[in-house]
Amino acid sequence: MKKHEWREKTEEGETRLVTATRHGGKWELRSRLKSDTEWTEFAAIELEDLEALHDVISNKYQRNRVPHSHVLEIEALIAAAKALRNH
Repeated sequence: MKKHEWREKTEEGETRLVTATRHGGKWELRSRLKSDTEWTEFAAIELEDLEALHDVISNKYQRNRVPHSHVLEIEALIAAAKALRNH
């Protein structure tokens, strides 16, 4: 299982912690505000989170820490999310 983590600021200025994992060929995402104790798990990953994950994965790929197939998987998920958004 591969785990990828990053932090981002919300519009309200709070820190949002995000964890994406790949297990059994499936990507899962969960997040929480730094001030919260409980994680929120997402059934479907939002486009914005997919794009942030793509940045993280691409950077790791450039340092030979993840296979190129992971980058391609995320790019396919982004394309699917954009297609759903446009319908």
